[in-house]
Amino acid sequence: MDQTSAEPSPSGPSAHDGRRNRLSPMRFVLGFGVVAGLGDFVYEGARSVIGPYLATLGASAVVVGVLTGAGEAVALVFRLATGPLADRTRRPWPITIAGYAITIVAVPLLAASQLLWQAGVLVIGERFGKAVRSPAKGTMMAAASHSLGRGRAFAIQEALDQFGAVIGPLVVAGMVAVSGYRLGFAVLAVPGAAALVVLAVLRRAAPHPHDYEEDAARSAAAPAPSHGSLWHFSAGFWGYSIFTALTMAGFATFAVLAYHLQVKHVIPSYQIPIVYAVAMGVDAIAALASGWVYDRIGLRGLIVLPLLAAPIPALSFSTNAALIWAGAIVWGAAMGMHESTMKAAIADLVPAERRGTGYGVFTAVYGLAWLAGSAAVGALYEVSVSATVLFTAVAQTMALAAFLPLVLRRSLPR
Repeated sequence: MDQTSAEPSPSGPSAHDGRRNRLSPMRFVLGFGVVAGLGDFVYEGARSVIGPYLATLGASAVVVGVLTGAGEAVALVFRLATGPLADRTRRPWPITIAGYAITIVAVPLLAASQLLWQAGVLVIGERFGKAVRSPAKGTMMAAASHSLGRGRAFAIQEALDQFGAVIGPLVVAGMVAVSGYRLGFAVLAVPGAAALVVLAVLRRAAPHPHDYEEDAARSAAAPAPSHGSLWHFSAGFWGYSIFTALTMAGFATFAVLAYHLQVKHVIPSYQIPIVYAVAMGVDAIAALASGWVYDRIGLRGLIVLPLLAAPIPALSFSTNAALIWAGAIVWGAAMGMHESTMKAAIADLVPAERRGTGYGVFTAVYGLAWLAGSAAVGALYEVSVSATVLFTAVAQTMALAAFLPLVLRRSLPR
């Protein structure tokens, strides 16, 4: 395996145990992409059917929206604690491994749930695992992306993520067709175990990812600077956060969209995870394109995001199968832009020593907005589809209005 080109700093983590990274930055990104892909196999496989599964346990559209929105909020808001923890400890590997382990245990247990509250606890527990691992994982990826291009590195990882996110729902679809939802959840224990094995191998090959970025390596032995509050970030950071919050407030979780497919019998149950797999495939392509655009013009490429998100309810809450598939494609494209570009952007908008905190704060804003939006869309769906269409259009118009001044003031990267 390749050696990294940069020697470890005498004050960096390598000085404590004498071990050096044996992977180049690109191979580290690809390795983490494999881990992330296996992880996505597990939790995206489950998420592809969680809406319909909750419906079989007696959940309404509002309950599905609140539960899945709460799960996303937990995945993002708890990073307010795990982000600073990653900055203070400078030990990203134990935190990352613990987070993956929580998710990988929670998902197969859905096969044993008998009551709605049990399934709800596991859905939120799976998302808590993501809250634990994501800031620490983000800081490692940010360091590795230093010499590769932020957009390119995060787009590659997101594309590999989504490869697993395509395969997982397809496998679950097959299991649902054969024997129902419970077998679909149980089989996900296999890729989960594989993810932990690959993660252990990757840790041995790259014990000190911060060494990939020289400024991070120089400061790794010292605690993160104490100056600046949890909320002290640049105007560009907060402007981007507000834009993202408004966009996500008008963006339903897939579980709410899938709930509609289940209760209205638009397509057979086993096809619902296939719709999700298509969305994830589009997500991967959109992530690569969005990463390429980000490295050239920065966040300004996201100006198209509200225009993509606005028509989703009209398409996805239709009873026309062709429009349902079109809605999945648009939903996946919007998610791909969010997932790849936001990780690259925070790496550029926040100083290296505060990236864990930056990821935590930004994703907390993102999560609370998605929780509110998902709950609102679920409640409005019970009233009428027209109400959800209007709500989404208003939210995306507000997002666009918040984004334009940032572009004009040039307060975003590039």
